[in-house]
This record gives sequence, structure tokens and C-alpha cells, in this order.
Amino acid sequence: MVARALVVAAPASGSGKTTVATGLMAALARRGTAVAPFKIGPDYIDPGYHTLAAGRPGRNLDPVLVGEQRIGPLVRHGAAGCEVAVIEGVMGLFDGRVADGYGSTAQVAAMVGAPVVLVVDCRGQSRSVAALLHGFRSFDPTTRIAGVILNRVGSPRHEEVLRAACDEIGLPVLGVLPRRAELAVPSRHLGLVTAVEHGAAATAAVDAMAALVAEHVDLDAVVRVAEPLPAGPVWDPAGELGGFRAGPGLRTAVLGGAAFSFGYAEHVELLEAAGSEVVLVDPLRDETLPAGIGGLVLPGGFPEEHVADLGANTALLAAIRALAAAGAPIRAECGGLLYLCRELDGVPLVGALDAAAAMTGRLTLGYRDAVALSDSTGFAAGERVSGHEFHHCAVTPRAGAAPAWGWRGGEPEGFVADGVHASFLHTHPAGTPGSVSRFLAAHLPAAQVGS
Repeated sequence: MVARALVVAAPASGSGKTTVATGLMAALARRGTAVAPFKIGPDYIDPGYHTLAAGRPGRNLDPVLVGEQRIGPLVRHGAAGCEVAVIEGVMGLFDGRVADGYGSTAQVAAMVGAPVVLVVDCRGQSRSVAALLHGFRSFDPTTRIAGVILNRVGSPRHEEVLRAACDEIGLPVLGVLPRRAELAVPSRHLGLVTAVEHGAAATAAVDAMAALVAEHVDLDAVVRVAEPLPAGPVWDPAGELGGFRAGPGLRTAVLGGAAFSFGYAEHVELLEAAGSEVVLVDPLRDETLPAGIGGLVLPGGFPEEHVADLGANTALLAAIRALAAAGAPIRAECGGLLYLCRELDGVPLVGALDAAAAMTGRLTLGYRDAVALSDSTGFAAGERVSGHEFHHCAVTPRAGAAPAWGWRGGEPEGFVADGVHASFLHTHPAGTPGSVSRFLAAHLPAAQVGS
């Protein structure tokens, strides 16, 4: 089966593309279509809702983090066995990395070979929508806008005028969504509340998006504008590892649950392809690490929202502290870094790092071209990576005696201590597969950690 693909984009953030993309995924899945969900950019939150909608892992497509050459193979990997790949864009159609626009929705659509469906917020405009659509279609003729979904339409008369305007420039209208208030999902400092935290309310929100889209969008027309993915290589985690295989019996714990949900599906796939068993540990529920754990991954998330409960789980804190003291490889990013500190907002946590973390009112956001400043269980000193920062936190000191990263215009950042590599910088393991094999090669054998 060759999956068909389309990209859901918008002129600007806030136009409703997440509602439309998630609703499309869910509406198609609920009528029996196998949907592969994707999100362009480094965002971790939307893919959680996509997973609920499609019943398959939501995956990210970010050429800044993984390299342009991997985008097509990653799509074909994630869309295997599916009929339609629905790819949600990031920001406005032509917005990407601030410095040069690289990694924009339009660029990724071209890399994938997929047409674009543009979601337009129609509040406060009527015939002017034709000028907006004409501008977006002509700005880059290589970006193929296949149709438009009109969002937040106020009345039947408003819809009539908008449809006539789209007819003027020859763009088909695939759907018309009325203004609705009940689809709002709670937000916080880094965007939406994650799906895993929002629980039943997240499921209800996805159900509402699916119902709205199913009622007001021509699903058959949307599927018709999707185009078959071009033939080409498929991302293969074993191949990316260059034949590396971990020693027998290796077990890797990965923190998850409501406090630590900012991970990439490909990370687990790489660990498993190398021969490690991956065990999910929820620090809000589980009181210790499973037996035989030789290494630990602490992804990002919102530990600050659950800090009291995390601090109360003293048995697990002690187990992770002991694992770090034994020299096991521990990879922590952003929220995981906070968890390893002595304290977060005054609440004692693991204490594997001699640092204190606190929430601030300052947002740190952006891509970083970073260089590893110290040898670690993840990266060799001098290795260069592309990563992403996105947080409202500060750690004092900012770096340990052996810092993790440096980049132009920034001070050294992060901590390398024995087996620990902890930093605010998010990297995508699909873009740095060598870091996975290096991490697994440093695992403690089962005999040292119990069985």
C-alpha cells in the first residue's frame, strides 16, 4: 500500500490548523481509514493529541534536527501500512527557523512531495480572502496549495461571500467551519496542556474536533487532493545504527507519564533496534526502577506542574540517585534536567546534579547549532548537533565543571558527570543515532544492577 499525504497549513499561528488537522485525523480514523499523523517542527504537545486522534504514534518532521535527507524516509516509515498521512504544519506556511526560514511547512511539504490544504481564519474578512490566498499561492509557485478550509465563519451569508471569493482565484473550498467556543483546550506557558495530563478531557476535545470536521469538511474531497508519497528509502533504525547491537540482557528505563511526555517515537525504536529492552517508568505512579536497569532516559515535560508529587516519591528518587552514583548512562533533557537537580522551586528531587532549578518569567526559545564541550555517554567532545531550547526555567549554576554544550552567543550549558548527560537542549535521536549506540555501549551490565 502506498500512502497518500497532505499537509495542513495556515497563513499564521492561531488560524485553527491544530483543530482541523487533529479533527481530520480523528474523523478519518473513525470511519476506518488508517491515518499516519505527523507534526512539522520540534513541538511535543500536538503529537500527543494526534496520537489520540489517529490511534498511532504522532511523529515529528524537523529537517533542522534530523537533516533534510531523513524527512522523506521518516514519513515513509511512519506511514507504513496507512492509507493517508496527515501532516500538521508549524506557524505560518512559510515560517521556519528565524534566521533563514529553513524548516518551514512549505519546505517540508516540498521534501515530502505533498500538497497543502490551507486553513484560513475568516473572522473580519470577506472578499479579501481571495487576495490572501492569491498571495500565498503565488509567493512560492513550487508550493502546491490544493484547497482551502474556511474557519470561524460567522453566518451563511459570510460563507457565501467567502466561497465566491475562492472561486474567483480557482481554489476549491474543502470545508467551512463555523465559529465554536467549546473546542478550547487549556493552555499554559509552553502551549497546550499535554494530552496525557489532560486525560479524559483531551479525549473529549479530540472527539469534538472529529465531530466538527466530519460535519463541516468534505472528507472524501480532502482524501482526493492527497497525493501518493513518492517512492524512496524508508527510515530504518537498525540501519541508522550501522549494525551496532547492544550486549545481551540490556534494559533501558524511560521516564514517561504526565510529567515527562516530551519524547520522540524514534528514540524508543532506535533503542529497541539496538537490542535493548525499553521499560516505561512513570514517576508519579512507580515507586522504584525495575530490576536490571542499566541506563535511564529522562525526556522533557512539565515536572514543575507535578513537583510536589515527584518530590514525595522518595523511593524512586533514591533509586535514580543510586543509579547515577553507580555510573550508569543517564540522558536528561530539559524537564529531565530539572528532575536531576537538588531541588526544583524549593522541592527536593534526585540530587544527582549539584544545582538548583526554578521557574522564571523568561521564555528561552530557539534552535541552537551546538558543539559538545565534554566527552559523555551520549556525545564525543567536539561533536556538532542541531538542537532546540524551549523553557521558562533557570538552573544555577547553568553548567557543571564539565559542561555539556556550547554555542555561538551563549554561555556553556548543561552537565556531564560520570554517566550523566543533562541539558536544556532537546535533540532528536533520529538525527544523532550515534548518541544512542554510545549511550547503550555505556550501560551497566545486569550483574551490576541486580536481576
